[in-house]
Amino acid sequence: MAIQGEQGCYHELAARQYFQDKEVEIVPSQTFQTLFDSLASDSHLMGIMAIENTIAGNLLQNHELLRNSQRVVVGEHRLHISHVLCALPGQKIEDITEVNSHPIALMQCKVFLDTMPGVKIVEVDDTAGAARTIANNRLMGHAAICSEYAAKLYGLDILARAIETNKRNFTRFLILQDKFDDLMVDRNKINKASLVFSVRHIHGSLSKVLTIMSFYGINLTKIQSMPIIGREWEYRFFVDVTFDDYIIYRQALEAVRPFSNDFQVLGEYVENIELN
Repeated sequence: MAIQGEQGCYHELAARQYFQDKEVEIVPSQTFQTLFDSLASDSHLMGIMAIENTIAGNLLQNHELLRNSQRVVVGEHRLHISHVLCALPGQKIEDITEVNSHPIALMQCKVFLDTMPGVKIVEVDDTAGAARTIANNRLMGHAAICSEYAAKLYGLDILARAIETNKRNFTRFLILQDKFDDLMVDRNKINKASLVFSVRHIHGSLSKVLTIMSFYGINLTKIQSMPIIGREWEYRFFVDVTFDDYIIYRQALEAVRPFSNDFQVLGEYVENIELN
């Protein structure tokens, strides 16, 4: 599994939870672009990618990376993001003079960090990377904000748990696979799809598409618009839908196509409603 981030990051945790009954080999990537580069170089490599968070919202660049790739969505996983504060064994909170983590994690833990006045806050590229750096360099007085999984992986003591301000913090991840491989999805269980399309720049175009979907009993669970570069005031729409009947869903797609442009099915898979 190709992931964005270092071993111990939330992407790895999500991958291991999704494939909990299988042995998973992790292939770290520094950025989402390098993740897709890795996927493009090896058709047997699967990937996992964060697509939206209940607090930070959609990861817009990841929508475009997926659209331009030769990968399809074959599954999804929702992960509860709960942060811990960790440091070298024997350290206490009062010993900490510097806290390191990804800027989003630091933002999500602001209320807790406000209880540590005078402590230096330093942004780094990865939550798990912060823990690894402290462990490898034996940095006394430094603490990382990361997952409990990462803290244990790098042998750090947990000084505080569940330090995020909003406890309803979930990230949705997409499972990606090569288009030309046999899909790992049981087509008899498929009930969700991710789509992308643009509409003609005329009055009511988007409304017509959504009305057709509604007529066929297709449930819209997400819609995200993004401007089309070079085409002023025109937008591309990334849409997630759920359905009860796969055949009727495919009929709905055929009915929608005449009213849309650049229509693309990004993936068809089984909806994951569990919150891990």
